[in-house]
Amino acid sequence: MTEFAAVKAALKTQAVETPSWAYGNSGTRFKVFAQPGVPRTPEEKIDDAAKVHEFTGAAPTVALHIPWDRVDDFAALAKHAEERGLKLGAINSNTFQDDDYRLGSVCHPDAAVRRKAVSHLLECVDIMDATGSRDLKLWFADGTNYPGQDDLRERQDRLAEALAQVHDRLGDDQRMLLEYKFFEPAFYATDVPDWGTAYAHCLKLGPKAQVVVDTGHHAPGTNIEFIVATLLREGKLGAFDFNSRFYADDDLMVGAADPFQLFRIMYEVIRGGGFTSDVAFMLDQCHNIEAKIPAIIRSVMNVQEATAKALLVDRDALAAAQRSGDVLAANAVVMDAYNTDVRPLLAEVRTELGLDPDPVAAYHRSGWAERIAAERVGGQQAGWGA
Repeated sequence: MTEFAAVKAALKTQAVETPSWAYGNSGTRFKVFAQPGVPRTPEEKIDDAAKVHEFTGAAPTVALHIPWDRVDDFAALAKHAEERGLKLGAINSNTFQDDDYRLGSVCHPDAAVRRKAVSHLLECVDIMDATGSRDLKLWFADGTNYPGQDDLRERQDRLAEALAQVHDRLGDDQRMLLEYKFFEPAFYATDVPDWGTAYAHCLKLGPKAQVVVDTGHHAPGTNIEFIVATLLREGKLGAFDFNSRFYADDDLMVGAADPFQLFRIMYEVIRGGGFTSDVAFMLDQCHNIEAKIPAIIRSVMNVQEATAKALLVDRDALAAAQRSGDVLAANAVVMDAYNTDVRPLLAEVRTELGLDPDPVAAYHRSGWAERIAAERVGGQQAGWGA
């Protein structure tokens, strides 16, 4: 049987990166619902992220999105984070909210538009230098809506050229994380639609290029844990963007739609040696109708619960059942771990770390929500403007 002491020790090392944009106003294509107390500046986003870490003990970094989080002095922003017990994490680029990118960014048929997009990506590397960030996260909305609209192979050539320029600019301790999405906003052919395309580009670029698995970016029924296992086997899994989806890319709270899937993914992470700092566990969610900070705290807890269950899988018993071809016994080992109520175990872990065993309740008692609603009046609330 798996030792609970070892499981607790592993859980104490877990780190989940929260996204700055999740603290701002977001919505659907139809409406953005503003909430009181939403941050107005990148500094206030960091202040909220610090509260998530304060109550969970497992969210020590916050990702930035450029230009949403652009400031005059990124070194000062990093210092602001450090003073609040955080570090700045991945720098996320944005090549999808400019009129010039109607036909794509780095894959655009016009070389001038491609140069503009690459210049933005290089600016993001400059920001990484200032913040001490390790990871540059790239997601491209590039693609086509109609057959014949553009040459599919040439678009891949343009993508490869742009990625190579950015890859060459990276420092020795920096990485490029390439994300994929099978559709939307392009509906005929997305230029980075799947893990195979992302993997092929990263393989050609070299060890500084890794693949990001966004759990909401797959077709229904996709076996995401197989993808995770394969990328780990090939040494090319760099990060997760955790969220949930019911139909398309819903960006719901991780574990909300299919907690069993999250458990299966985390088992393959642990089985494949990916439960290390080499794999970044990031949230990428939009909290449209729920309160921002409690939703992010709950999301971190969901990742912790899935991880705890995955750590409880009796791998020796599972391997024995697999070797003997005992299908039911093998499945029972997995299901026994998944059906374990790990909340008391995690409460013990938090208590041993000097934290409240119930992070959500502790947050509500803190009065932070009432404080920011009173103090953050005036100015422009952060949001992505849909």
